[in-house]
Amino acid sequence: MSIPLPCKNVLVAILTGSALSFVGAASAAPFAFSTGNPDGRIATLSRPTSSGTIQTETADDFVLGQTTQLTHATFTGLLPAGSSLSSVTRVEIEFYHVFPGDSANPPSGNVPTRVNSPGDVEIGSATRDSSDGSLSFIASLLNPTFSASNSVVNGIHPLPNNFTGGEGPARGEEVLFSVTFTSPVDLAANHYFFRPEVLTSSGDFLWLSASKPIVAPGTPFTPDLQSWMRNDDLAPDWLRIGTDITHQGPFNAAFSLDGTTVPVPEPGSYALMLAGLAMVGAAMRRRTREPK
Repeated sequence: MSIPLPCKNVLVAILTGSALSFVGAASAAPFAFSTGNPDGRIATLSRPTSSGTIQTETADDFVLGQTTQLTHATFTGLLPAGSSLSSVTRVEIEFYHVFPGDSANPPSGNVPTRVNSPGDVEIGSATRDSSDGSLSFIASLLNPTFSASNSVVNGIHPLPNNFTGGEGPARGEEVLFSVTFTSPVDLAANHYFFRPEVLTSSGDFLWLSASKPIVAPGTPFTPDLQSWMRNDDLAPDWLRIGTDITHQGPFNAAFSLDGTTVPVPEPGSYALMLAGLAMVGAAMRRRTREPK
């Protein structure tokens, strides 16, 4: 039996519209995550390479339950006392998979463990940098004098010298960095590390810790890993700030992320559309073969 062309057109429209209605039902939703406010326990260096200095990185983790487009982030840290906010010349954000993603495995053995660390290298497509215009930032002074009980700046060493106890209290201006990704970051559902770096002409930026476990106004999640640290002399390896370097903690770091979850059509939507289109195609083939 052949299906008249007008009927086939109507059937295609109905099936396609039905499928699209299912797709539309899986609508986007706001995404927001935060580790909460700084707790003053530790401050750790996080800066890009510059003249006379090596890159030093601090990273902390978060989880995405579904594909998400990130559009905004914040992080809080210390600038040297008396610094002008205009002394900040660059902000860079990177994202890492959890080891062994993007990593050589087995690892080098230069650190106590790589279990639950960031990967060796960043997710290249997710890097955003004010120097190339892929992010913009605003630095806001929260407190002209803020103290952290301990700090890690230079004490980042491979085994057997990884434990230093930290480098003592740090004091400076508490500054909030609000970052807009002018090119949004698209990440699939997974476990990630967030790593900000700040370059300033007035000295070093130290990222402040946040409560672990996360407390209000933060967003608790499982598993909440501790923050890790490395410099170019240790890379590609990382050390746990609390467990390996200071024997304190473990620590989180103060940051937040905002964006929108990406709609994912239900499998039944695809099945309905494909089945309907297959039926139409079969009817059209039969009509073509029938003698006129």
